Amino acid sequence: MRLDSRAQISIELIIVLAAVVAIVLLLVTQLQETSTEGRDKIKSTAKSIFDKIENDIK
Repeated sequence: MRLDSRAQISIELIIVLAAVVAIVLLLVTQLQETSTEGRDKIKSTAKSIFDKIENDIK
């Protein structure tokens, strides 16, 4: 295998790895946003439920 051919393979591998890393980072960011939205929704629902319970007790 010539040096040029090995260098070409290495550059292509670096490009593919960079693309994979970018996709993973995008997915992680999306999952973090989704989990934050879910957490806020659960917090809001729990507060509403506890408020109802408190009002029913009074």
